[in-house]
Amino acid sequence: MKKRKITTLLLTGVISLVLLAGCGNIAAKDDTNSKVLSIAEQGVFSAGGTTVTSNGTFNPENQWEESGAGQTSHVDHANVLYQIPKNNTELPMVFLHGYGQSRMGWMTTPDGREGWSDMFLRKGHGVFLVDEPRRGEAGMTSVSGDISTKTLDQRWYTQFRIGRWEGGKSVVNEGSQFPNDDASVDQFFRQMTPDTGMKSDMGADFDNKTVAKALAATIDEVYKRTGKNSILVTHSQGGGPGWTAAGYTDHIAAIIAIEPGGAPAAGSEDFKAVTEKNIPVTFYFGDYIDNGDPSIQATKMWQAMRQTCYDFADTYTAQGGNCTVVDLPKEGITGNDHFMFEDLNNGVIADHIEKWIQKNVK
Repeated sequence: MKKRKITTLLLTGVISLVLLAGCGNIAAKDDTNSKVLSIAEQGVFSAGGTTVTSNGTFNPENQWEESGAGQTSHVDHANVLYQIPKNNTELPMVFLHGYGQSRMGWMTTPDGREGWSDMFLRKGHGVFLVDEPRRGEAGMTSVSGDISTKTLDQRWYTQFRIGRWEGGKSVVNEGSQFPNDDASVDQFFRQMTPDTGMKSDMGADFDNKTVAKALAATIDEVYKRTGKNSILVTHSQGGGPGWTAAGYTDHIAAIIAIEPGGAPAAGSEDFKAVTEKNIPVTFYFGDYIDNGDPSIQATKMWQAMRQTCYDFADTYTAQGGNCTVVDLPKEGITGNDHFMFEDLNNGVIADHIEKWIQKNVK
């Protein structure tokens, strides 16, 4: 009887060890699975900004008085969320959003797939995702603004070349890569966020210089932390501060401008800031520009904006600079709107960009 008990205990122990070993193998397989994204470090910090002080003297025994006398406010900084991958083999990438947006657009898609931040982490880049001054989590502002309550979803939908809004529904352009189910359209619109320091709902009073200074401070902080220059990725309105930031920092390794609102004119201060430092530049443009609906006002706007980028590239390359304009349809990549990094083929475009980085950026 005692012998049988000992045998049973031994068998139980062996089975337990086998099961534990099996669990270890499963865990090991999971860790090396391509779906697992290993992050070595992550965090949030503020960069740049100013401090304003009101006249008078602060009285701690009357802290509720209305004037704010003698008090300070820390304002006009960038808020930066960063992640460093375990396989941190490449240059860091700093991402700046466009008008009415925050860093959220880089992090996900309307239908919940991976955004570019995850994709470039997988490629070995640390990513630094900026909420610019007076936007998102960097809302403290030195100037007052008006938070518009206008109903503008369809304006932006049309301007962003997604399609035509008809009969209360999203009717995307033919061949579109936009995720167009109702839930995704709802999620897309809910990414929009106001600017706390603007009065114009079209961005007419956008403070390019303030954003550029905070962006440059971000890039300098990345250099301080990593010892590496940054690849700057801008989108739309964010393109403007991207050019200007080159005048405030020496640590931009390259600029990847995703459908910027234009490029600096030859001879301008921004043009000199970029070209005199020999910063490699590439522009990316999606579909429905050459073949855009002529009845939509924004079609000619996109054509004009893209032309400024061709002009920049021609002038810069004539001076010996490294600059390209990527028209995705000419590369066989079609169906993309203004938010190519959230479209169904965003991974294809990320791969295209990574190839450019490997070939052109040191």
